[in-house]
Amino acid sequence: MHTAGLPRRLLAEFAGKALLVTVVVGSGIAAAQLSPDDVGSQLLENSTATVFGLAVLILMFGPVSGAHFNPVVTAADWLLGRRTGTGIDGRDASAYAAVQTAVVAAWLANLMFDRQVFEFSSKDRITTRHLVGELVATAGVIALIFTLARTGRAALSAAAVGAYIGSAYWFTSSASFANPAVTIGACSPTRSPASPRARYPASSSPKS
Repeated sequence: MHTAGLPRRLLAEFAGKALLVTVVVGSGIAAAQLSPDDVGSQLLENSTATVFGLAVLILMFGPVSGAHFNPVVTAADWLLGRRTGTGIDGRDASAYAAVQTAVVAAWLANLMFDRQVFEFSSKDRITTRHLVGELVATAGVIALIFTLARTGRAALSAAAVGAYIGSAYWFTSSASFANPAVTIGACSPTRSPASPRARYPASSSPKS
């Protein structure tokens, strides 16, 4: 349980999620500019920035809000906590979910890289393989987080979650957002390469 008041925790969740989306989108734009003809290098650059950025954000905001940054993590915390009387309550869980979508952060990344600020993706990202990839990635990160918590190793969460997400960039067909709020925040409001289809296009998929 976290002792900080709800407003402070909500601010931590909003700021953390916004910074995470900025890391994902900004590094995707930078990767496309640095390696315009090499999708593999783009994915390596994007995933490396995300690994370190996510770990740092968990360390920064974890002591305040738990660093959920993910409505699925929040929902799981609420659901599992009902059995033991621990975890987040329903009211706080709803408030967390409300601040965990950070569309404005994608626009900030566009602004930093001198792109059109208000742009919306026109790519079709709802395909069976991408949805399966996201289910696998999300299930894995949920299992990891709660395994660490239940075995008294929560202090390892920053490194472990960062490492898992970094590896899932490579072993899932969606390049692993593992987070519906990041999918919305990083994909819908930008044409940045930081999206499942753009980061891992069908033409470069091993089974395409």
